[in-house]
Amino acid sequence: MIDLQKDVKYIKGVGPSRVLLLNKLGIFTLKDLITYYPRTYEDRNKPKYICECEDGEEVLIEAIACNKMTSIRLKGKTMQKLIVRDETASATLTWFNQPYLRDKFSIGNKYKFFGKVSKKAGKITFNSPVYDNEEKNQNTGRIIPIYPLTYGLPQSTIRKIMEAGLKDVYGNLEESLPDYITKEYNLENINEATKHIHFPEEFKDFNIARNRLVFEELLSVQLALLQLKNNYMYEEKGIQFEKEVKISDVINTLPFKLTNAQRRVLEEIEQDMESDKTMNRLLQGDVGSGKTVVAMCAAYKAVKSGYQAAIMAPTAILATQHLENFRNILENLGIRCELLISGITKKKKEDILQRLENGEIDILIGTHAIIEENVVFKNLGLVVTDEQHRFGVKQRTKIAEKGENPDVLVMTATPIPRTLALILYGDLDISIIDELPPNRKKIETIAVGKQMTDRINNFIKQQVKEGRQAYIVCPLVEENEEMDLKSVEKLYQTYSTEVFSEYRVEYIHGKMKAKEKDEIMEKFKNKEIDILISTTVIEVGVDVPNANIMVIENSERFGLAQLHQLRGRVGRGEYQSYCILKCEGKSENTRKRMKVMVETNDGFIISEKDLELRGSGDFFGTMQHGLPEFKIANLFEDIEMLKMVQSVAMKILEEDPKLEQEKNQQLKNLIRDKFAKRIEI
Repeated sequence: MIDLQKDVKYIKGVGPSRVLLLNKLGIFTLKDLITYYPRTYEDRNKPKYICECEDGEEVLIEAIACNKMTSIRLKGKTMQKLIVRDETASATLTWFNQPYLRDKFSIGNKYKFFGKVSKKAGKITFNSPVYDNEEKNQNTGRIIPIYPLTYGLPQSTIRKIMEAGLKDVYGNLEESLPDYITKEYNLENINEATKHIHFPEEFKDFNIARNRLVFEELLSVQLALLQLKNNYMYEEKGIQFEKEVKISDVINTLPFKLTNAQRRVLEEIEQDMESDKTMNRLLQGDVGSGKTVVAMCAAYKAVKSGYQAAIMAPTAILATQHLENFRNILENLGIRCELLISGITKKKKEDILQRLENGEIDILIGTHAIIEENVVFKNLGLVVTDEQHRFGVKQRTKIAEKGENPDVLVMTATPIPRTLALILYGDLDISIIDELPPNRKKIETIAVGKQMTDRINNFIKQQVKEGRQAYIVCPLVEENEEMDLKSVEKLYQTYSTEVFSEYRVEYIHGKMKAKEKDEIMEKFKNKEIDILISTTVIEVGVDVPNANIMVIENSERFGLAQLHQLRGRVGRGEYQSYCILKCEGKSENTRKRMKVMVETNDGFIISEKDLELRGSGDFFGTMQHGLPEFKIANLFEDIEMLKMVQSVAMKILEEDPKLEQEKNQQLKNLIRDKFAKRIEI
């Protein structure tokens, strides 16, 4: 039997330097390698005559070398030139800094070349084409997979490594789907599908292979989620909170009016809490839609019914912000709230833990610190996790285990199209706040090129002079050789010493210690910093009502959903707010994406477009529900397959809820293999 966990360094053609590059791509084992799928393909199968070549197209030609390759020196570079011809015309091929090519071509011999055509004044040139001689089909003469890569690892190298890996496994991969499924749904076997997804002989082979692999990936996700939901349903009865305790008691004390959407969601939550079924509800709401006040009302009902509530936030500063909000509203109603984060003193922590166990704390708000074993509740009845995609399903389960089947409310500010959410969050019921409070001003969003930098900087200065604050967001922490993007530290140097030298400039990024990040955000909130340069670490952040400008560098590098999340950091106060998207990409896709951001502030519309334009891999990034990222399925393109697979999964589990029948052993193994680290199956 083949060992799929074999270290990738033992695969032919890898070696010590390449193993590090593969690791950068998340490829550590033979299994990682063969499931690292191409992002696209090039058809290098059908040659064209040179006279038929059009400017800008990528084509395959078969041509004879007419001369001995020449080498020209140009400003420290060398350019290699070769003239080739077929029966219709000639073309000039050029390469840079590749002197070793001089001996690769013999006059009068025929070769295959594939590359991008440049046609000017009737002259045809190819810049850096790939090539093969007549007998060889390494780079041409077939459909070629194109992989997502890292700097230093060319396509030709990963293709050779992939071929070696596939040679090791072909014919030896164990089938992961039962016979009755592959037959009923006419799915290719796993060995053929794995071979053809990387090196299809025809595009028909690719389609058949992809169909099989997408089916398997989506089926495993659906089975895992539905099993989780079944586990909740078969558990002992949940808590029935008291009907006499009305959420409206809190609503009537609020200094603002709730939206109709908030009221509707609270009705759904109140019904759940009063039933004997354990609540497992996802609350989706756009940035600033008022999810926190909904959580507050639910916590009130739990506490006044004799239980405690736990509110878990992803960062200490967000937990602290929640504490302030909860205390402002709930302390007047006799509810005791406390904060548990890793930064507090040992003595204070011991005191909190003691009071929690004695029932002297009604609502505990904190970070991952709440999950620790020594945190014991007297009578936990409600668990709320905020920005849930930062917590896996396992963590959610861990905190719920601190009570006797407590109700669980999961909140996320990442809007997901409803049809998709119903399928992806198969283990949760869903509530949506699809309305913003009436006092929220629309954030003016502008997409600009780098030529507008001076005007933007002057605009920031003008706003800071008027007492406002600004965020400047960059995609990377340090320089990356492959992508010439401005890093936080480099930008900080430029802005603090040159552009904004008269203002208080600071920077923050994910590699800093949590305490350091919290201190900087606290200073920004207290108006001790004018301009904060940051990575996406501020995406899940604290409210700074005085910050009204966000500039996002290289905005083409972010997903729309992420840009929308970032934009939501401004527009939280009384001032008109602005989001400026600096963009260096000129592609049609980039233009469409920026247009979406400029035209709408609706997170649900944006999430639909993000799926359509970028595909699910980028959209889900950290995979909000704690499940692994999809390696091949695209949730926009494959929505019909997803719906079909969901009904297949339901049918299987209706007949065999715990996958105990022998015919479903492969499915049980598949789920365990994919999800063991994330959820208990």
